[in-house]
Amino acid sequence: MKFFSDPVLESMATRRSVSKVGPETPTDAELADLLDAVTPVADHKSLRPWRLITLRGDDRVRLANALDAAAGVARESGEVNSKPFRAELLIAIVASPREHPKVPEWEQHATAAGAGHLLALALWQTGWGVMWRTGLLVNSPEVRTVHGLTDTEKLLGWLYVGSIDEKFRARLRKSNRPALDPHQFLGTLPH
Repeated sequence: MKFFSDPVLESMATRRSVSKVGPETPTDAELADLLDAVTPVADHKSLRPWRLITLRGDDRVRLANALDAAAGVARESGEVNSKPFRAELLIAIVASPREHPKVPEWEQHATAAGAGHLLALALWQTGWGVMWRTGLLVNSPEVRTVHGLTDTEKLLGWLYVGSIDEKFRARLRKSNRPALDPHQFLGTLPH
């Protein structure tokens, strides 16, 4: 893997999704501080067409019930869908497009996805494990309702956030996973 002397580029190059995060999470105040690194996301006409929703504690039960309702799953009393409990903190990334004659909806969705990715990078750089999860039910009526989405909004998924186990962190430091060949992503216009 290539080493970058710039700490930002090095953090970007070494970022990994962490599927199993620990119970410690950033506070809402820490998240608010990280948003200074997110708000400069590329945003045509500065529409800010995105918002974030934090889910902690019983909010995850509400999401679990909504996912089950959307899937038509009935569980035994006391049982709950385990997916929202893979992390103590979930951050919903919501695209909130605004009417604008020069900025199409798809471009605003791209801005919202960019904000989600920048937040994931900021969390990673500050030592948190992050996994962006979606699924087929992400925009089902039940899941949309529990998040309080408007008709024009789209849920892009959740960042599952938590601490990183020290053994896993050590494995990451020793990782020699090769970078992808950049030439497969670079091209020119056809002649």
